[in-house]
Amino acid sequence: MKNLSFEKTAIKDGFWKFYEDLNRNQVVKSVYDRFKETGRFDALKCLWKEGDENKPHIFWDSDVAKWIEGVGYLLMKNPSAKLESLVDEMVDDIAKNQREDGYFNSYFLTVNPDGIYQNRGDHELYCSGHLIEAAISYHQATGKDKLLQCMLKNVDCIYRAFVEEKTAKFQTPGHEEIELALLKLYGYLGNEKHLELARFFLNQRGEQREDSNTQYGQDNLPVRELKEAVGHSVRAGYLYTAMAILAKIDEDKELKAACDRLFENITTKKMSITGGVGAERVDEQFSYAYDLPNGDTYNETCAAIALALFAGELQETQADSKYGDLIERIYFNNLLSGVSLSGDRFFYMNPLELDLKKYQRSTFQAACERAKVFECSCCPPNILRMLATIPRYAYTVDGANIYCNQFIPGETNLTINGKDAKILLKTNYPADGELEFTYHGEPAALYIRIPSWCVEYPGETENGFAVYSVKDGDVVRVSLPMQIHFMEAHPNVQDNAGRYAVMRGPIVYCMEGLDNGENLRDITILEQGTHRVVTEDMIPAPILYMDAKRRKMTDELYRIKNAEREFFTARLIPYFSFANRKATDLLVWCMVD
Repeated sequence: MKNLSFEKTAIKDGFWKFYEDLNRNQVVKSVYDRFKETGRFDALKCLWKEGDENKPHIFWDSDVAKWIEGVGYLLMKNPSAKLESLVDEMVDDIAKNQREDGYFNSYFLTVNPDGIYQNRGDHELYCSGHLIEAAISYHQATGKDKLLQCMLKNVDCIYRAFVEEKTAKFQTPGHEEIELALLKLYGYLGNEKHLELARFFLNQRGEQREDSNTQYGQDNLPVRELKEAVGHSVRAGYLYTAMAILAKIDEDKELKAACDRLFENITTKKMSITGGVGAERVDEQFSYAYDLPNGDTYNETCAAIALALFAGELQETQADSKYGDLIERIYFNNLLSGVSLSGDRFFYMNPLELDLKKYQRSTFQAACERAKVFECSCCPPNILRMLATIPRYAYTVDGANIYCNQFIPGETNLTINGKDAKILLKTNYPADGELEFTYHGEPAALYIRIPSWCVEYPGETENGFAVYSVKDGDVVRVSLPMQIHFMEAHPNVQDNAGRYAVMRGPIVYCMEGLDNGENLRDITILEQGTHRVVTEDMIPAPILYMDAKRRKMTDELYRIKNAEREFFTARLIPYFSFANRKATDLLVWCMVD
């Protein structure tokens, strides 16, 4: 089974067209401008000296690399001489300052030349991994191989230091990323050396206990023995993604079994309803099972992206709708909440509850407003590269079997039995659940994912897919009932006891104080009341208006329970669209009567 590359799908209209255009017209520019202001691009010139502004940081090269990678993806669909010239200047700086032995890292070349490969936690290999992915993307888009050649030299340098000469002071990177990048490079060029180096980093992990905090650094166990997601959630997601890729390449059943255990552990015990992971703000890590707080959850944007990458690779290992279900949950919720509807502000953390009054105390709470840039600004360029490749997991092909995993309106080109084929999908999803597929090509089997939330679907399914035999010119229509659902959490998730999350289709909804007043936790949604689904300007998914009630205000601090309530209409917006007006209270998990 193989995921179709994102460029095979041309998005025509609808929800994802909004975000594709936003990414191309605003996000890429916004991230560039902030990185230019903060010195990230100039750091590649390696001219910084003590006393200068904008001292390079150990992870800046990774920020730049993700921006370049995202640009490469944008160029595959929309050529831009301006964007190419910006990247070419950066590539020239990298090539000019790369050492003869292939080493490149703008921080260590200018700030700490004596620290090269000395400290496991200094992000050198992490930066190299992102630069490798950037080089592949840019080469695919333009055919220019200057950056690719630089990174091939860099990989040779890494191979010597870690495998041949063993001059590095550690054996595995403190922050995973290079493993999956090397496997991607192997898939692109077919060089066995790159596969060997990826295997080395994966197989060494957990064998030497190189980090005193072994769980945080994903060094607690060898990869094939992992059973529970622990430690830094972004690092974990990147590691698990590499494990899934290698399991496919090597047909490693033991490694695949570990991936299955980790996927199950995360999705049944350690994930917010929005697809966010990494609930513990200390060390940005997974907490214990069912510890899924709302107001002080971390849920870093990059962690959700890493989890989507993991699910996307597992999607190639077996036909099971659960992978597409998870990707959909992340894409429509925790991914999109990381970027404003204007495309120029971002969230690092993605809380499920905000109370502005709490800012008067010293207790931790996530930011109430998105920022244009962060000191640790990994998330904005990560969003850029993900939005540039939204259809990357839409279709999976296995011989004459076509799996539609995500519902993206547009035209998709593929190959069936060695001959060109095409699928046209018309839909207004997620505003409604009407799907119309028109197929052109050799006879095939079309598998259409029936989302797990769609319990009202009346037809039969196979591993979560409705199956249709199609031939040239056939039209397949599927109707997914889009009921409003009140979701409850596992009883062990004590933060949500007696509370419910409102979902319609794949979208999690929330209330904001701007619409519903103060004391959001005192609001009760009426399950049997009037519920209206309304399309409004500026938000690319429906708004919900729902009958609700709340207690009347009183001057008494305490009083005997009574039944007096004020009735009103609550306004619920898609979770991804919160905090787009100004700082205000937020609530996902509410009372329902």
